[in-house]
Amino acid sequence: MPRVIRETLISVRDLVLTWGPFLLVGLALLVAAYLLLDPAPPRRVVLATGPEQSAYAAFGKRYQAELQRYGIQVELRPTLGSRDNLHLLRDDKQHVDMAFVQGGSSEATRLVDEDKSGVPLVSLGSLFYEPVWIYYRGKMANIADLRGKRVNTGARGSGSPGLFAKLLGANHLEREELKRSNLEETPAVIALLGNELDALVLVSAPESPMVQMLLQTPGIRLYEFTQAEAYARRYPFISPVTLPRGVADLARDVPPRDVELIATTTSLVAREHTHPALIQLFVQAASRIHSGAGWIAQAGRFPTPQHSEFAIAREAERFYRTGPPLLQRYLPFSLANLIDRMWVALFSIVAVLVPVSRWVPPLYQFRVRSRIFRWYRSLRQIEDRMERKAEPADALLADLDKLDARAARVRVPLAYTDQLYALRGHIDLVRERLRKAGSAA
Repeated sequence: MPRVIRETLISVRDLVLTWGPFLLVGLALLVAAYLLLDPAPPRRVVLATGPEQSAYAAFGKRYQAELQRYGIQVELRPTLGSRDNLHLLRDDKQHVDMAFVQGGSSEATRLVDEDKSGVPLVSLGSLFYEPVWIYYRGKMANIADLRGKRVNTGARGSGSPGLFAKLLGANHLEREELKRSNLEETPAVIALLGNELDALVLVSAPESPMVQMLLQTPGIRLYEFTQAEAYARRYPFISPVTLPRGVADLARDVPPRDVELIATTTSLVAREHTHPALIQLFVQAASRIHSGAGWIAQAGRFPTPQHSEFAIAREAERFYRTGPPLLQRYLPFSLANLIDRMWVALFSIVAVLVPVSRWVPPLYQFRVRSRIFRWYRSLRQIEDRMERKAEPADALLADLDKLDARAARVRVPLAYTDQLYALRGHIDLVRERLRKAGSAA
């Protein structure tokens, strides 16, 4: 390596020794902040859905596909329905992170479950309408006409039995006055088609295959809630909705006219301590999955923070207020999330380290200059010995020559070469004095 380059790069060692501790402290603070903030979301999440072939199960598969794009594995947990989902969310042993929860379900389970588990839940928003579909045979002018009929009110663990019980109470009808059954959705539909049931209650999104199939089945009728607005005034989790004419089949004109229905809304509910990045991903996925037009809801109606029985998660509220985080619109999610979660910590670390960094240049300068200045002590000792005349001039000159040879081997950056030459100049000055002293003697 040429000498000029070697002398230019000789400061690397001093840079490492002076800046190294400073950089190590900064790195340690970054690692501590990373471990404390935990910006990277878990790679696996459990989503409780509902019965097979239900709308919940169908939507669960769509969320699974959406989150797979970010490397998140969504495990779908089939359940009996909404109330079962709430039990699983509040049971630490089940390890369920999120679930679909039907409006009104929490009223029947809150006092029993929440007091026992103490697990707080948050909502990511309402996702879609779930109308109350009452399919029947024969004639039915109002709900009271179900008295004495064979009616399937929904599987235990789903939200349908509890919701339908409220409708019965509003119509002064006791559950014992019906020949109730609690079959799951598919067996119940088969029983209705086989004339083993007189009526079937489904609380499900229009996307449910069973809902769509029964709507177009000859001999099966759909009950119309002509008092839909009154039900909505009585129960805050119920909304009046309209099934438009021909929405199921335009060619066959099914249904043949607008049908008034009542509907609850389904929310995506999570444990309060679910990782914020996961909540952000799920609410963004909800926007892509549920924002389109459906049989009942217009485009852009869902997802929404309204109609939720649980407090809205902070990350979800942030999404509804400002949309996706700014960085996620231009950067990959993993990098954008890291910056988004860490920027406060980074700012704090920089605010601490910037004043400390002012000490580093003087320390670096001191280390380089100390290579030169330490030889001045030896030079001063030789000069003191000369003034005391304790030794012959030849011996002092020999020591001075050794000092000069050592100084000649000192390597410093070019910016400090003037100080090295000043040292050697001072050595020559003392040598000249010694020679004059020797001549005089």
